Amino acid sequence: MKTIKYLFLSVLSLSALVSCSSDDDTPEVVNEEELITTVRLELTPATGEVVVFQSQDLDGDGPDAPIYTMEGDLVANTDYVGAVQFLNELENPAEDITLEVLEEGDDHQVFYTFTSATDSSFTYNDVDSDGNPIGVSTLFNSGAASTGNTLVVTLRHEPSKSADGVSAGDITNAGGATDAEVTFTYDVN
Repeated sequence: MKTIKYLFLSVLSLSALVSCSSDDDTPEVVNEEELITTVRLELTPATGEVVVFQSQDLDGDGPDAPIYTMEGDLVANTDYVGAVQFLNELENPAEDITLEVLEEGDDHQVFYTFTSATDSSFTYNDVDSDGNPIGVSTLFNSGAASTGNTLVVTLRHEPSKSADGVSAGDITNAGGATDAEVTFTYDVN
């Protein structure tokens, strides 16, 4: 009788486990965060030389620090068209994450924060399907001649674009997760 009782309990337990499993055998899609090794900001004036800021970290989260470069000179009080690019250069060929940022524009915004006493400024030049800024394309003004300026470029995933100041580029109330953040130092001649 004990054997039947244990057999009955075993079958009952097994059937409970099977009934709890999902009938849907479709694997759950996980939207993994992309690896961004390179942030490249290209500033193009109406006339004159293109200025390129770049941060490259080819070991990802490894021990090596990113390498920052700047090509060209910013000219005082000059307007530039800015284009930022996010790359994963550990892939071959390099994966352009910028395309995903644009495709999922409602879920991304690039912020440009000046952390020094510069009068450089930017305005957004692109919008998502709701009319909110994305920030892959910008208009940048270099401001007056100055030295030791810093610009922080931050890519946020799922920011609160309707929060106070966010559509104007203020990251303070944006929330969301930071996908990439780099700090460039520059002079204006």
